[in-house]
Amino acid sequence: MSNEPASISRRQAVTLLGAASADLLLKRLPSQQQQVEQRIDRGALVVADRQAELRITAVTAHTLRISLLPVAANGEAEPLPESIVLARAEWPVPLAAFRSMYAAQTLRWANRTIEISPLRVKVMISQPVAVQQIEIDPASGALRFMTGSGPLFGLGEGGPQFDRRGAAYPMKHGEGVRDMRVDGARMPVPWLISPEGWGLFFHLPRGTIDLTKQDGILEARPGEAPLPLDVFLVVADGPTELLREYARLTGFPHMPPLWALGYQQSHRTLASRDEVLGEAETFRTKKLPCDVMIYLGTGFCPSGWNLGHGSYDFNPRVFPDPAAMISQMRREHFRVVLHEDKPARSLHGRASDQGAAASDPEDAANYWQKHVQVFDLGVDGWWADEGDWLDDLSCLTRNRMYWEGAQLARPNVRPYTLNRNGYAGIQRYGWLWSGDITSTWRTLREQIVVGLNTGLSGMPYWGTDTGGFATTPELTGELYVRWFQFSAFCPIFRSHGRTWKLRLPWGWNTGSYGPIESPADSLPPLEALHDARVEPICRRYLDLRYRLLPYLYTAVREAHDTGTPIMRPLWMESPRDPRSLAQSDEFLCGPALLIAPVVEPGARSRAVYLPRGTWYDYWTEERIEGGRELDRAVDLETIPIYIKAGTMLPLGPVKQFTTEESARTETLILFPGADGSAEIYEDDGVTFDFRRGAFSRTRLMWEERSRRLSLSLVSGSRQYPARRFEVRAVGSAGTHTIQFDGRPVTVAL
Repeated sequence: MSNEPASISRRQAVTLLGAASADLLLKRLPSQQQQVEQRIDRGALVVADRQAELRITAVTAHTLRISLLPVAANGEAEPLPESIVLARAEWPVPLAAFRSMYAAQTLRWANRTIEISPLRVKVMISQPVAVQQIEIDPASGALRFMTGSGPLFGLGEGGPQFDRRGAAYPMKHGEGVRDMRVDGARMPVPWLISPEGWGLFFHLPRGTIDLTKQDGILEARPGEAPLPLDVFLVVADGPTELLREYARLTGFPHMPPLWALGYQQSHRTLASRDEVLGEAETFRTKKLPCDVMIYLGTGFCPSGWNLGHGSYDFNPRVFPDPAAMISQMRREHFRVVLHEDKPARSLHGRASDQGAAASDPEDAANYWQKHVQVFDLGVDGWWADEGDWLDDLSCLTRNRMYWEGAQLARPNVRPYTLNRNGYAGIQRYGWLWSGDITSTWRTLREQIVVGLNTGLSGMPYWGTDTGGFATTPELTGELYVRWFQFSAFCPIFRSHGRTWKLRLPWGWNTGSYGPIESPADSLPPLEALHDARVEPICRRYLDLRYRLLPYLYTAVREAHDTGTPIMRPLWMESPRDPRSLAQSDEFLCGPALLIAPVVEPGARSRAVYLPRGTWYDYWTEERIEGGRELDRAVDLETIPIYIKAGTMLPLGPVKQFTTEESARTETLILFPGADGSAEIYEDDGVTFDFRRGAFSRTRLMWEERSRRLSLSLVSGSRQYPARRFEVRAVGSAGTHTIQFDGRPVTVAL
């Protein structure tokens, strides 16, 4: 084979690419027509001592694939290895290919110009300004890229926050990192997103992303070959489209069961069967909403659910009759999730593998079989701990195993797994928590930005150990309350940590620490354990979380459809507001609720920046003009919450668990001051029937000038039983009752 690109005429390129990608708009510059058809033989393209071929592929009108492939001895370019990271199976025909070091070409990509030379790829929207330029070092294969002038986000969970600029990221995962106690465990995602309108997904090689210099650099890990190189450049007008394109590459977030949005209570050292069932009963007796009971395994605590690390046998001291106990908890509407650790050292394959593959102890099918007997007793999900020794793809294999294995037993039930490790693509399979962080005020502050960058990395289902994992003297009732308030607006709302009785909503007024499991824990003073304020405040935020379920579940469906995170930085909604871009201690929960957690001890006020526009204080309903910072007074019961004008906020009834039957009356609070539109999404919350159209989307429209509210059913939706809305417009007296049976309704307020 000669050292030249495949000759592709203009007509062939447009025809082939149009067939492969309906939304692709590509054409070559007319002046380049003759050059494209020429043979390029002016010297081989050599990178890191390997003859190579550069391929440029327009994946969509927003995503460009840049691949550098080694050429084998037979003259063929070595194909890219199959990857479980990429969700897409078929790709368009490359727009161009190069094997000459001295080739040059100019192409059109949608409304952009691409200049290729060929170890430099420059993308411009308007000449001569480049939106991105990628250069490959011929000696080392290192990739250099522009970082622009603004902050940089993404790169997964953990590591230096908020702006990623100024540090190097080795893409190491797990808890063996210097800053783990504050920033949490690291789950690397080699996706970098810029508010200037571009994103880069570094598929191959997996290595270090260095952002300490003017330009960014990607270098392969020591001992690993720099080729093949495979990078996706995404160019779009805003963060929503950037994240949608990333999801098209690595997969859209799964649709979790509704109960996963409820409160989850984690347990550690267990005393007896009576204690296990008594904790569940206490939630119901005290009217503290809760959906999930999570049990740690023995080994990390003296007496957990099993017999030790890697065991799938129940501990007979506390679960003497596990089937009966799980059945009893299910009757009380609790879901049971079990801790699991010690995965195989090099996990590969799928849960559905059979034959010789399934007998391999490191195959996913073999590993999943260890879970089956316990799962068949009615367990609802898994807490997949440890696995720091797994490589990136083995981590993702493990994430996928829980998703697929559960469906082998329950094909039409949405699985649940809480993971500590993962990689790009984890959003297709499970949830993530930030690891064994400490109980300090600084850690609470940093978790806000950890959650934001995790969401911007394509993983919307994230949360923390409420109260922190490792106990310190800073863990008082005040810190627990402030953390609980923050967690109420995170995608996962879960309490966990050593000295676990202090992670119960009523645990701060007993005068007892409960089991003390580690001499490394420095405990708060005993007098701190008589704080009667904690339980009623926890109840207030539990009730609010459950009332917000219609709003939150709609945000979950948006994440599933578009890749948009649930927990969002302010600049996602105000991308042209420089002050919003700088805010690292506030966030949006869904599209409309601005949350400003209180992260300082003894706080009596909280500085809050409101982006431009009209806002309302959720607690007082005071109307406030944004584009400025204000000082909001707070007490222990309150964190600042603001809502954008034009919002129609659906609130359900207070429930003790997500599936509790209730009258189908919802409160709809309208915040006037701007036109608004929204949806309320609903399905059965358990099965995959939504994939076959078994869901309802109610569209809400508010016209500020006419003060008219309209409700209609989105095309393609099924109407669930008739709904009753009690509508109240902030600032107006009285309420309006709307009966909605799927037919359009308009009312004047």
